[in-house]
Amino acid sequence: MAPKIKIPTHVAIIMDGNGRWATNRGLPRIEGHVEGVKAAERTIDAAKELGIKYLTLYAFSTENWYRPPEEVNFLMELLRDYLKEKLPTFLEKDIRVSFIGRRDRIPKDTLEWMEKVEKETKRCRSIEVFVAVDYGGRDEIVRAVNKIIKEGGREITENLLRQHLDIPPYVEDPDLLIRTGGEKRISNFLLWYISYTELYFTPVLWPDFNKEHLLEAIKDYSQRVRKFGRVK
Repeated sequence: MAPKIKIPTHVAIIMDGNGRWATNRGLPRIEGHVEGVKAAERTIDAAKELGIKYLTLYAFSTENWYRPPEEVNFLMELLRDYLKEKLPTFLEKDIRVSFIGRRDRIPKDTLEWMEKVEKETKRCRSIEVFVAVDYGGRDEIVRAVNKIIKEGGREITENLLRQHLDIPPYVEDPDLLIRTGGEKRISNFLLWYISYTELYFTPVLWPDFNKEHLLEAIKDYSQRVRKFGRVK
């Protein structure tokens, strides 16, 4: 009898490998990002079908601003156009979409669509997808501390800091973090939340990632014994 698969409540993914996918095919890097968006859509649908409650996707880091300006501009336009096109689909499929990260550097037209999608999908319940845009784990913690200071806070506790982070407090920490593309590092992603998160690294480049790859990661996760620092 096959072992029972344990579906994680919250899955986070570092979507790596778009550029290499395009280069391997002799295509411009931006073509890799276009295919990466398709992979993200497949993964959201797969996560929803599997019963995953929360999915957090690393789309654009605070360090990605150092990429060539034409690539950065393309990514921001790609996000804007995708949100415009897919908002009706999110509503039809009951998918809530929220964004984490800084908002002061996002182009106005892209930010407007981010906020519109957040507002219009806030009552959707089948799955909640957090998209990290202009996000860095250290930056998030610094911003949270500055919010507390601005509010006049003096003693900072774990609970108080958690209340000021980007992901709402009702969301459980990720059970499983997947990184595609073969690299084995965290890249400043969700640093506060992943203290006891299970890590899974796959050589599959993000544009090639599909439901079967997600299932492979979940099967691997299902075989692990999570101790959370305790003895079992």
